[in-house]
Amino acid sequence: MTAETILTNALLVLPDRIEPGTLVLRDGLIAELQPGRSQAPGAIDLDGDHLIPGVIDVHTDNLERQVQPRAQARWPSRSAFLSHDAQTAAAGVTTVLDALCLGDLGFDAERTETFLNGVRDLDALAPTGLLKSEHFLHLRCELPAMDMLELVEVVADHPAVRMVSLMDHTPGVGQYVDIERYRQMRMRGGKSVSEVDRRMQELIAQRERLRADQRRTLMQRIAHRNLPLASHDDWREEEIAENAADGVLISEFPVSMVAAEAAHRHGMKIIAGAPNIVRGGSHSGNVAAADLVRAGLVDVFASDYVPPAMIEAVWRAAEETGISLHAAVATITDEPARMLRMADRGRLEAGLRADVVRIRPLEGIPVVRSVWRAGERIA
Repeated sequence: MTAETILTNALLVLPDRIEPGTLVLRDGLIAELQPGRSQAPGAIDLDGDHLIPGVIDVHTDNLERQVQPRAQARWPSRSAFLSHDAQTAAAGVTTVLDALCLGDLGFDAERTETFLNGVRDLDALAPTGLLKSEHFLHLRCELPAMDMLELVEVVADHPAVRMVSLMDHTPGVGQYVDIERYRQMRMRGGKSVSEVDRRMQELIAQRERLRADQRRTLMQRIAHRNLPLASHDDWREEEIAENAADGVLISEFPVSMVAAEAAHRHGMKIIAGAPNIVRGGSHSGNVAAADLVRAGLVDVFASDYVPPAMIEAVWRAAEETGISLHAAVATITDEPARMLRMADRGRLEAGLRADVVRIRPLEGIPVVRSVWRAGERIA
């Protein structure tokens, strides 16, 4: 029996325009886009709500938030993964790359446990058909960490890996170029001044010793996968040039306008954090994502740490920066699909997967009302 859903009286957000019409979902795919309202029996009247493609999140740390909802409270891993999955689906995210950190720089040892458990949980849950969103892996490889390469071996050939980021969270670098801000952050975690300062000096020396060799070894190890590679928290033109020369064609969360402009000149795609837009600026004191949008320097939004931020960031960007709504929607649908080389999703187009989100704006805030993945209602 053919499984068919007809969604009518909707505003269809297409790649180049928004128009009223009807969407027919059949056997997991978008079968037809029709102008106007359908009179077919059983057609679902959407009351003029927007329909956008299912959201594709290339980077979310949300699993870490579920695993450790409070500083000293670690949640059972499998339960945390299921909570994470439910939250992403409710936010309209039908394809999600769980960004897991590989490598400890001395302050976040629990992240290794989160990584190992997260891979095991995905392997166990994906075949059950119980996950609402479709999950893949984004490896956040901490280049100066002594255990990074060892952890890479766990997943270097894993079929769920779809993206790799070159990370460096050494104090004095990238996101943490402001040493004093870094010191205060670590002290809020309960460390003493002397303990933080000692560890900072160790990390700076460790970076000098390990970063270059481990970066080269990592890239050689994963070269056969031909995965999209991203540099993370770009801050200097020299490092951007090095990355571009080595085939790293994505700049993820550049921390300054100068870095974003340099990445753009090198032909790199740029990912910005959606929470930066929703909050009205960076929580780390870095460049405002809205300014990057105005300058034409954002290709993709990622949730970073708040899945619902993606759709809200799109609506805010359209309202506040002058970008059209259909172009803004592409930053969380079509553009990430292209970045991840997923040709079967990302647009409302006949023949593509029936990943669809129904949205109704309420006083400027887009409210997710319904979500379908492969034609099945998941939220």
